[in-house]
Amino acid sequence: MRRVLAGVLATSVVAGLVTLAAHASPRAAADEPVVVVSSTFDDGTAQGWTSRAGEVVEPSTAVARSGTHGLAVTGRAQSWQGPTLSLLDKAQKGIRYDLSVWVRLAAGEAPTQARLSVERRTAGTPSYDQVVGDTAVTANGWVNLRGSYTLAADVDFLATYVELSSATASLHIDDFALSYTPLPPIQTDIPSVKDVLAAHFAVGAAVETAQLLNNHGQLLAKHFNSITPGNTLKWDATEPTEGAFRFTDAETLVAWAKANGAAVRGHTLVWHQQTPAWVFKDAAGNDMTATPENKALLLSRLEAHIRGVVGHFGDDIGVWDVVNEVVDENQADGLRRSKWFEITGLDYLRTAFRVAREVAPNARLVINDYNTNVPAKRDKLYDLVVKLRAEGVPIDAVGHQMHVNVQWPALAETEAMLTKFAALGVDQQITEMDVSIYTDNSQSYPTPPADVLLTQAYRYRDFFELYKKHAADISSVTLWGLADDSTWLDSFPVTRKDHPLLFDTRLQAKGAYWGVVDPGRITSTTTTTTTTTTTTTTSMTMPPVRCTVDYRVGGQWQGGFQAEVRITNATTTAIDGWTLAWSFPDGQRISQLWNGAHTQDGAAVTVKHASWNSALPPGGSVSFGFLGTWTGSNGKPGPFTLNGTRCVG
Repeated sequence: MRRVLAGVLATSVVAGLVTLAAHASPRAAADEPVVVVSSTFDDGTAQGWTSRAGEVVEPSTAVARSGTHGLAVTGRAQSWQGPTLSLLDKAQKGIRYDLSVWVRLAAGEAPTQARLSVERRTAGTPSYDQVVGDTAVTANGWVNLRGSYTLAADVDFLATYVELSSATASLHIDDFALSYTPLPPIQTDIPSVKDVLAAHFAVGAAVETAQLLNNHGQLLAKHFNSITPGNTLKWDATEPTEGAFRFTDAETLVAWAKANGAAVRGHTLVWHQQTPAWVFKDAAGNDMTATPENKALLLSRLEAHIRGVVGHFGDDIGVWDVVNEVVDENQADGLRRSKWFEITGLDYLRTAFRVAREVAPNARLVINDYNTNVPAKRDKLYDLVVKLRAEGVPIDAVGHQMHVNVQWPALAETEAMLTKFAALGVDQQITEMDVSIYTDNSQSYPTPPADVLLTQAYRYRDFFELYKKHAADISSVTLWGLADDSTWLDSFPVTRKDHPLLFDTRLQAKGAYWGVVDPGRITSTTTTTTTTTTTTTTSMTMPPVRCTVDYRVGGQWQGGFQAEVRITNATTTAIDGWTLAWSFPDGQRISQLWNGAHTQDGAAVTVKHASWNSALPPGGSVSFGFLGTWTGSNGKPGPFTLNGTRCVG
């Protein structure tokens, strides 16, 4: 996994001022949110909110988002100081709560960023979880911080709080609410994914401890026979300070796996992210530079960490992502310029695999990376694996993350990836798969469109059919998440609700599930909002995607822009001669086009192949680009048709 998921962590929420409803009874409507706490401050009290340190927290009529009062916070001396609300004795484990609070800065304060966080303590040891990440706030208006949180373990202390990037800025909050929506039972009358794929490979999900409980735990046990701890085995979780190992959350996941007959993939021992700062400090406490002494110190820390973590779990974890994301295809040698590489060169890779093999001689050791379907990155990773294996470095498997979307990548590129590494005789694993419903950062759907979810279903179908075709080379396929209610894509690369997995936010099977289990039953889609689920059944199965178009504006300036268009043949039949058509929404005009010939009549554009790029093989792609003009707006064109057939674009 490439980064921490903000907003979906390992603890939960409730408490405070006015309890509007007790936790729902079994008779509560399945799709109706239950409000547990509401803080409006209109009674002129702080309603249970206090300060975290020496700041002043008091009701105020200076500004209020609604009603007559808000809560003013002044006298802040440190960024983490802010208003806090005790949550202890209110939270129930395994319930996913929604937290919402409105924030603005006091008059005259400079713009900064706000966060909503939770502090929990177990046996006096504090942990800090981010519910909502850095969000721009000003003195000019209210900003909503809204996120979700689930309690996964018993705690001695639990509180939510608002903090700012600025140490001294004063702020106001108002209209805090904590609620949850009871989940319906999981579907027990549908095939288990793990059973359907049992003859091909293991199938897993990346989870945190909260997802072992209640409905989530039932869903996990029914459909998956492998789990990957999403964050609890990373360095910052297992050894936050040197020599002080923490395994409680990871042990919980491993114990669940053993009790439910599931395998565990250990993720990850070495990464350039989520590594504590102390790891890269020299003996004097300064940032390391590339010296022989620092190299020796860093490699000794690496060895001690791997011996501590891998040795602790022994044979309970049979697969380890030993190193994660070490390739940079833009470098001549293909190696990421991380602190690991800058200080030790390739020796950190050699050390990591050597020590992991010594400590866990029976485990399968994996080098894991993303975008391995991209030819340049694929080839750099391939060359690295060949080099290291030739030296005797014990790399048993290559992990392909496969964070993809409803248009990208082409199946042909993915098959080329699998074929490339099959020649080495190494095992291959799909380690972090999800299929985003978005194709660019500008998109955001309040509710995912039915046609997009159907396209996603067929993408899952096609990828899993490809995996089954190459099952002799693939030992496992892991999805990066259990259901759409908890996905890293909600906050990366931009904040918006994504729906990339097999089960929706209510843990019900989507078209994507049927794409994996029984494509002939892709006849309905489930669209999910934060509080409701709507199922729409169609009388006909949507035909498979026949072509995709990736339209990207590479550069834009006053009155002009440059764009690139990529067409992919998503069928198994070659196309001999292509013509792509679309309409511009804002009066754009093409002034120059390359790799094709164009005509334009008003908004309507037609681009025909050039003599040298007329062929589109199955799964193949072709690209062209153009210069254009615009005034006022430069919206994305569409719909796209290829030789008269509607494309996804």
